Amino acid sequence: MDPAIILLATGAFIDTLGDIIMKKWVINKSIWIFALGMFTYLVGLGFLAYSYNYKNIAVASVIFVILNIIMLSIASWFYFNETLSILQITGIIIGIIAIIVLELG
Repeated sequence: MDPAIILLATGAFIDTLGDIIMKKWVINKSIWIFALGMFTYLVGLGFLAYSYNYKNIAVASVIFVILNIIMLSIASWFYFNETLSILQITGIIIGIIAIIVLELG
């Protein structure tokens, strides 16, 4: 498997954890939760930055963001009981298609 995809998927997963932590911070307003969220973002973005050794910066960034959105959608549905509209789901499907097209290129 492409090392860039592994780095991007790992980074997007860690970034998704950061997003979940930040959602908790919005609810609790704890400076410690905020600091943990920021640290988690930093670690996730480190994986993105390292993926630039293997992928074009624009392609890597698009793949990272789309993977993050997919993971966030799943997490928000299971963890926060948030739902997506048909239009939003369609956008995510288009994002998956975009990853496939970018990888074929």
